[in-house]
Amino acid sequence: MAHYTAASLKAELNSKGWRMTPQREKILHVFQNLPKGDHLSAEELHEVLEQREEGISLSTIYRSVKLMTRMGILRELELAEGHKHYELNQPYPHHHHHIVCIQCNKTIEFKDDSILKHSLKQCQKEGFQLIDCQLTVMTICPEALRMGWPSGLPSDWCCTRMISESKA
Repeated sequence: MAHYTAASLKAELNSKGWRMTPQREKILHVFQNLPKGDHLSAEELHEVLEQREEGISLSTIYRSVKLMTRMGILRELELAEGHKHYELNQPYPHHHHHIVCIQCNKTIEFKDDSILKHSLKQCQKEGFQLIDCQLTVMTICPEALRMGWPSGLPSDWCCTRMISESKA
């Protein structure tokens, strides 16, 4: 897995018969400039590009992120919100996994080289090429547990993490 620049993405796309469109370059640029640990859904990416007045349709974004995920440029994440999120697929040693609270959607990244090493070993044994390795651990955060999750949690409860992040 390589760290992609616009030039290396263009070369890889061309080698597979695809073009480096201005839209794909703009999408790559957004992901390259995301703060560490941030993930975007296709809809959130569309909002970012709309704010920049880029005029890229949501259907083009969906197609582009799917293609970039298949190529190993982006990682597709199944987080607790019920829709997919994307981030740059960073090369080793920046590989990471996720702990996700299914109640408040808080996501914490963590590293564990043994997961990647075991996955590589299994892929080599079966003759497969590893594109991505990610573990998502679904959890309940300590605050939701303290509040009595699942049955004791008030229906209008909102995690203080969510409140503090929305004010940030």
